[in-house]
Amino acid sequence: MLLYVYILECSDSSYYTGVTNNLDRRIAEHNEGTNPKAYTYRRRPVKLVYSSGFTDPYQAFEFEKQIKGWSRNKKKALIDENWDLLVKLSKNRQ
Repeated sequence: MLLYVYILECSDSSYYTGVTNNLDRRIAEHNEGTNPKAYTYRRRPVKLVYSSGFTDPYQAFEFEKQIKGWSRNKKKALIDENWDLLVKLSKNRQ
């Protein structure tokens, strides 16, 4: 089974990171807003800005956890595929 780690940009310009086995369905669920307690509920609509597929569930969940600990600038570098900045931000721990 393929799992996707994804980053959504919310209507307030914040980022939400998650993992799913069905990207289209999950984005639709975020935008439908079925759970008022969910982070994205009051930040709709959301749009997909990054995703990466994993065949190993452990790697997918570890990468999701790693991204969640990153700064906004580091997430933006990943989204923009700015590898030089991503490395620089990693070294500076920003």
